Amino acid sequence: MEVFKPVIMFDLDGTLFDTERAIVEAFDATFSACNDTTRPSPANIRATIGMPLEKAFATLTDQSSEAAGVAALCKEYQQQFRQTILPKAESLLFPGVTSGLSVLKNLGYQLAVTTNKFARSANPLLEAAGIANFFDIVVCADEVTEKKPAPESGEKILSYYGTTANNALMVGDTTHDILMANHLGCDTIAVNYGIHSEQELQTANPRWIVAHFDDVVETATSHFGKSSLGVHT
Repeated sequence: MEVFKPVIMFDLDGTLFDTERAIVEAFDATFSACNDTTRPSPANIRATIGMPLEKAFATLTDQSSEAAGVAALCKEYQQQFRQTILPKAESLLFPGVTSGLSVLKNLGYQLAVTTNKFARSANPLLEAAGIANFFDIVVCADEVTEKKPAPESGEKILSYYGTTANNALMVGDTTHDILMANHLGCDTIAVNYGIHSEQELQTANPRWIVAHFDDVVETATSHFGKSSLGVHT
């Protein structure tokens, strides 16, 4: 018999952080600072949340991800991110996130983050919000060859813990998150308070859909058991 501590993987934007409004503001400021004539609507900007940054700007400006203009926008966005989002990081946490993560950590679950944010944005955001210490590993967009919905980030997390998909659970708010977990072969909790609607989430076939972070904690602990160990033979 092999005994493993269960692994719970979390997306960042729309799952832990309510960053939608702040991201729209940062994108608007980026286009203004770069004197870019593109002025995408807030709805179009929101539709790119969850994509790698290069793909988001490429989509909004109808350019290649490798275009010089996209690179310039990405660079400026990092500056705007530091000015617009980081100062309000803690206030952007969804209700129940800090207390919920604390409960899971104290129960012995192994917690990780997989995000399509770059490390230079994701890690400072977690630190600024005061929740970085809950996570053993954070896998970011610039640390994989293929970003979500590809399973590579999840594979890195499972490899870090030396465990299998049967012992893991993914929590996310977009189809990118759920499809990544489906490719990986682990169970999924979709939260309907983030970027994608419940109807959109259902297209990716998550095992559960919940409406609050408290429900994430309850679903995960019910699934694995309210103990520090998950047992698989």
